[in-house]
Amino acid sequence: MTQVARTARTGRVTLPSRVTWAEFVRSATKPRMIALFVVLALVAYGCIQLGAWQLDRAALRGAQEARSIEAERLAAEPVPLAEALVVGQPFRTDQQLRKVRVTGEYRQQVLVPDRSVDGADATLVVTALWVTEGGDTGAMIPVLRGWVAPSDVTDVTDVTTAGGAAEPASPATAALLEVPSGPVTVTGYLTDSEKAVVGDYPDGMVGAVSTGELANLWGGPTFTGFVVLAESAPASEMAVVPPPSYEQQRGMNLQNLAYAAEWFIFGGFAIFLWWRFVREDAVRDREAALLAEAD
Repeated sequence: MTQVARTARTGRVTLPSRVTWAEFVRSATKPRMIALFVVLALVAYGCIQLGAWQLDRAALRGAQEARSIEAERLAAEPVPLAEALVVGQPFRTDQQLRKVRVTGEYRQQVLVPDRSVDGADATLVVTALWVTEGGDTGAMIPVLRGWVAPSDVTDVTDVTTAGGAAEPASPATAALLEVPSGPVTVTGYLTDSEKAVVGDYPDGMVGAVSTGELANLWGGPTFTGFVVLAESAPASEMAVVPPPSYEQQRGMNLQNLAYAAEWFIFGGFAIFLWWRFVREDAVRDREAALLAEAD
């Protein structure tokens, strides 16, 4: 009491830095604070709704931009591979679906099971193309040459348990899967490497078109992306895979995304203001009570 009186006579009251929960609740339940909470809560709700709307706009505009870019790249003339991607360069979004042309020689090959092409079960055929022209001569880029039906390849379970290798199920399939010899010029679409899939695959099969895994398997300097074949010279009789989608590489529209973040921040700030008003009111009530006690 004496200490309080002395501080009161100087006009200053020393208060603890933190407001207790009971003091906060007393101030928060005052009618004016409840009214203020309702107003600021409505403001925060409005900000959240506007932020959500901007997120929708960001996704919509991102999808529209992706469709526009995809149509443009599908219609574009092919460029030399060296103009779109070089060995050791990380694969970027702006390289997705670029139409390229590259000359080389096919060598090694793997099959990728458990895929779907236009709704049909498929086993993908991926062949190593060793570049023979341009600055990256001697480098390897995987080429997704096409696909065959799973029934055209010896059953994976039987091969695995026997410890053998994946084999064509018929002479016709064997001829189709035979790696072409001699120089070949490939035209196709660039796409990013898939993540490697760990599994008990027989020799000649892998779980994904992972450039890192294929580089370990085949060796040589390797590109970070691979080519989905559109056409080749000499021509291939194998059914090709549709061009990769640009949609999988797209992001949201950055401008709308920034607007959404701003609205969410405004909403949080409205709630923070109410908390600050209540806390300051609780401090004033405590100060008034201490001064009254001192008097």
